[in-house]
Amino acid sequence: MKTLLAEDDFASRKFMDKYLSQFGECDVTVDGEEAVDAFMMALEADDPYDLVCLDVMMPVLDGYQVLKAIRDIEAGNGTPKEDRVKIIMTTALNEERNVKMAFELGCEAYSGKPIDVEKFEQVLKKMKLI
Repeated sequence: MKTLLAEDDFASRKFMDKYLSQFGECDVTVDGEEAVDAFMMALEADDPYDLVCLDVMMPVLDGYQVLKAIRDIEAGNGTPKEDRVKIIMTTALNEERNVKMAFELGCEAYSGKPIDVEKFEQVLKKMKLI
């Protein structure tokens, strides 16, 4: 599994990188603009990500803006829905409106922080990533 992790908080980034790396390659970015750039570079290299984990509150572009940008790129490329990258939003913002907006923009899962590793792993299995 090839993963892109976009997380600006150092502790969360270290934890998630270590956790996700056990399943394969994990690239890390610290802001939303870097995340979009990394996503596009992987597509251009014909080595796309299987999973993108996006923090909602990031500098430059927030997680919602990155989610929309990724889905727009995929739509522009004519990527069928079943072939789109799987996106999990990771955030401390668990209010219903935030969760609803993330799903409306096209994420597959929404995980509150701190990350519950068992639940997160169940989500990865459900999405057939591990």
